[in-house]
Amino acid sequence: MTKKKILIVGPAWIGDMVMAQSLFKVLHQRGCIIDVVAPPWSFVPLKRMPEVRTAIPLDVPRGKLQLKKRYQLAKELRKESYDQAITLPNSFKSALLPFWAKIPQRTGWRGEMRWGLLNDLRLLDKEKYSRMVERFVALAYDKGEAWDKHKFPYPRLAVDQQSLAKLLEKLELKPQEKPVLALCPGAAFGETKRWPSEYFAELAKKMLAQGWQVWLFGGPGEHAIAEAIQKLSGGGCINLIGRAPLDDTIDLFSVVKTVVANDSGLMHLACAVDCSVVAIYGSTLPDFAPPLSEQAEMLSIDIDCRPCKKRVCPLVHLKCLRDLKPTRVAAAIEALN
Repeated sequence: MTKKKILIVGPAWIGDMVMAQSLFKVLHQRGCIIDVVAPPWSFVPLKRMPEVRTAIPLDVPRGKLQLKKRYQLAKELRKESYDQAITLPNSFKSALLPFWAKIPQRTGWRGEMRWGLLNDLRLLDKEKYSRMVERFVALAYDKGEAWDKHKFPYPRLAVDQQSLAKLLEKLELKPQEKPVLALCPGAAFGETKRWPSEYFAELAKKMLAQGWQVWLFGGPGEHAIAEAIQKLSGGGCINLIGRAPLDDTIDLFSVVKTVVANDSGLMHLACAVDCSVVAIYGSTLPDFAPPLSEQAEMLSIDIDCRPCKKRVCPLVHLKCLRDLKPTRVAAAIEALN
């Protein structure tokens, strides 16, 4: 029996790509061959997913149409003779590639102006599928096919043990000596997803005093945040920001005991390597994109102006984050361990 070949048009955000692995796992279980086309910056988690045969780069800046480049890639993809395409983003431009690639079955949720581009168009019941991962996984099934939205495989990224051993030696890290707490103080979205640096520092100081190691993770643009945490905590943290690219971070998370992270891609990566995770939510709700882990605690403050989903606090006070004190996060760490 010939296996069904499916092209997935993947999401652009790291966390969304991690959650999409639940869809890939279901399709793989159903005997499908899966290729994923996505922006190159989302390739790191994608290449740690054994269910995916090929990651295909769509090298187009975020938010740009660049129709010629999309059409040229689509012409190349015709050679693969895919049976189906599943488009995860809801944008018009994301539906162009499968249409131009002449893939016979083109599946996705109804989004912006996609009539005709998608011929297996699904109407989303937001109450039935309230979480992003449920909306992804639902597209693995035929229209009207029953499935249990409470039972689907969680993401699980592969860890490169050889690379990990070299990393630990290179960075002079010794996770076997003391339990490791990873702090991920950044969030690309903006300030309304970033728990205050001074709170991270207070938490780090407390955990260091209790005999933990504290490692700081984040992207190159978060050096200032790391420096502030180091200064305020007394300099006892190990700063890996800028020293551990995303693929190294996945491997290092595998030896971490607990991760404290904002609502960010790193939070989802941590869940996908089986860490215990304390996830902090500010302007957003955990309902839509919660940590997919049995070892996760979601923390937030219930105030009238939340969720505003704004990048900058419209009321300036940032109470949704400032009222969530380090003592509460420390208690959550203790409960998980």
